Amino acid sequence: MGNTPWQGDACSLVEEFRAGRRTPLEELQATYAAIDASSLNAFCYLPREQAEAAARAADVSKPFGGVPIGVKELDQVEGWPDTHASVPLKDHVAGYTGTMVQRMRDDGGAVLMGLTTASEFGGVNVTRTKLHGTTHSPWQHGKTPGGSSGGTAAAVSGGLVTLGTADDGGGSIRIPAGFTGLVGLKATFGRIPLGPMAQYGNLTVTIGCISRSVRDTARWFDVTNGFDARDPLSLPRETGWEAGLGTHLAALRGARVAFAPNWGTATVSPVMWELLEEAGVALVADCGMRRVDGIDTTLPRMGSAWALSGNIAIEAQLADVWPQCADQLTPEIRFGMEQAVGKYDSAARAKIERRRVELNEAMARIFDPVDGVDYIITASNPDVAFDADGPLPGVFGGLEAGPGNNGRLTFAANLHGNPAISIPAGSVDGLPIGLQVIGRHYTEQLLLDLALTAERNRPWPLVAPGSPV
Repeated sequence: MGNTPWQGDACSLVEEFRAGRRTPLEELQATYAAIDASSLNAFCYLPREQAEAAARAADVSKPFGGVPIGVKELDQVEGWPDTHASVPLKDHVAGYTGTMVQRMRDDGGAVLMGLTTASEFGGVNVTRTKLHGTTHSPWQHGKTPGGSSGGTAAAVSGGLVTLGTADDGGGSIRIPAGFTGLVGLKATFGRIPLGPMAQYGNLTVTIGCISRSVRDTARWFDVTNGFDARDPLSLPRETGWEAGLGTHLAALRGARVAFAPNWGTATVSPVMWELLEEAGVALVADCGMRRVDGIDTTLPRMGSAWALSGNIAIEAQLADVWPQCADQLTPEIRFGMEQAVGKYDSAARAKIERRRVELNEAMARIFDPVDGVDYIITASNPDVAFDADGPLPGVFGGLEAGPGNNGRLTFAANLHGNPAISIPAGSVDGLPIGLQVIGRHYTEQLLLDLALTAERNRPWPLVAPGSPV
């Protein structure tokens, strides 16, 4: 029995439960004790009595039976706060539970133990809000775990929980996973339903998890993927992701791979890219793939157009409290609102559609089955984690209408709907770096086998040194 939370992955924790060496209640109590002692500020809501009742009744025969998981505060659990990490919405309560969370609880058997912190409305790549303060990386206090799923990344990497939910509308799974040495798979658009009450906005958001291991992510998708009529754009159910791990290597042999350090016009640290390229070259060799040079990987700029449409959705959430609530918002969200409100007209809509068409055409050219490549290898982030309080690097004063330098590496996969994964690939100055691999639509299982190869050949620490903090 342990007095600290499980420091392995979720799958091995389930094995401990089934063997009787740990119990879900003991694990939950150890988790809460570690959170109470933590300086990460990774959680913003802890329903202890409700979670303890669930732990006592946990069915450990289920895929995640008894495993405590964090729920990102942008996801809904009926009766829990539904604030979107924003002061003006601080009293809002969720009236329903999201499909993914419900499936993890009911079908997976996980114990919903609390809400992890996020950036306000998921709008920036740093988890620092006026409502909940600043969340820190367990690798180095004072550095950010990224955003918007920063609380989940800090909790998982910090040894507090093995798993947590995460959403990715512009990089919010891959960016924090890369900053904290974790696995972050952004699936093909629609893989896990957004329902109930699905809203599509600019059609970029996918949902999933941030985990310590490839098999944890595969099992998560086994439990949560599949069509839900409340989200008519969701994809048909697929099974066997965990059982199929390691069985797709033949499909990877001979695959064409392009390296794109400046993907999306991002500027990547030369020191970091040297290490990432080395890791990418090793992965290509290990899987029998083929690096190809001379492929035109340039993409059109679309960040400002994307941000404009996203900020219109925030305006709808704030409803009649805007602009009176302006001083209650984080600087980035306020700036975005001031740039967007009143400017989304037919001309803006036409511009967004033109830019999206340009992006789709470019991505189709890059991933053309005959003349293009099967995979793009790039960085998950342009550099190691920056200061936890910001400002965002490469953005004047921390403010920009688009995703900034950080999001340029991840953004294209959201717009085009491709799957992409961040794989731990070492560290620079004691901070983790992530290798991002982007594939064609519906190739998540191949990306997982790439990550599995890296995990087996160059294993990474499951939690940050010294965790739980």
